[in-house]
Amino acid sequence: MIGRIIGALVGREMDRRDGRGGAKGAAMGWLAGSAMRRMGPLGMILGGSYVAKKAYDRRKLDKMRRGY
Repeated sequence: MIGRIIGALVGREMDRRDGRGGAKGAAMGWLAGSAMRRMGPLGMILGGSYVAKKAYDRRKLDKMRRGY
């Protein structure tokens, strides 16, 4: 279950790059989730760290824009 959630988050982050949304992100999330599950714990760590890095970068950029 956690792998599916991480896969969905990875798909969302990958889809945000082009900014259009749609089925492409869902398909990429499904593929990334299934690849992470096949890799085992290492895949979950890699996928989770990818999502965490993107969230950290987005938060840092938001703080820079606000001037904090």
